[in-house]
Amino acid sequence: MSPASVFSRTCLVKICGLSTPETLEASLAAGADLIGLVHFPKSPRHVDLALGGALSRQARGRSERVALLVDPDDVLVEAVIAALDPDWLQLHGGESPERVAHVRARTGRPVMKALGIATADDLARAARYVGIADRLLFDAKPAPGAVLPGGNGHAFDWSLLADAGRDHPFMLSGGLTPETVAEALAVTAAQAVDVSSGVEASPGRKDPDRIAAFVRAAKAAAGTSAAAAASAAQIAETARTA
Repeated sequence: MSPASVFSRTCLVKICGLSTPETLEASLAAGADLIGLVHFPKSPRHVDLALGGALSRQARGRSERVALLVDPDDVLVEAVIAALDPDWLQLHGGESPERVAHVRARTGRPVMKALGIATADDLARAARYVGIADRLLFDAKPAPGAVLPGGNGHAFDWSLLADAGRDHPFMLSGGLTPETVAEALAVTAAQAVDVSSGVEASPGRKDPDRIAAFVRAAKAAAGTSAAAAASAAQIAETARTA
């Protein structure tokens, strides 16, 4: 499965911050379309290159593998590529559009750029990355001085994204849980969702039951939305030809 094809489906689910073979297997069994491996020592979900490589090999051919990095230099990017051989790179720091373009060109890997959203101005600034990053991921903007750029369990005002995906599909993250993902999809019509802390028993410790519940809830909500959209289109077509 190619990175291009994986984003052609309806409502993809990414389970991020996996750090054990058992929780990775639970994510794959639940039907996760993408899995995320965090290489950022300040994160409770950090995996070193050896463990990251083993987990990546476990998921190869079963899910798209995403390596999450925060403001990496070229040396680190190359080390992660060599060890994890990821299908995607996720840049989750303050990388500029120019830096994103450089990483993408240097590695030949598709790049997902995470952007913190709290206001409409943040969303407007995100437009600078359109056509540069292969996918935009909208996350809750961390508080000033926060140690982690994401994975903080905070949501943002989803209504800001009500029309965001009309021209440029995006992935939604930030405070999603099995209990809230259906509402988030109804408000944003996101084509993909990303979860980390929302399926954990404690920071860095994934809960297999919550992983399965999240995937079920997201897929069910997406199916309902797709059916409603198809019904609305049919009604509109009937009215037009009547």
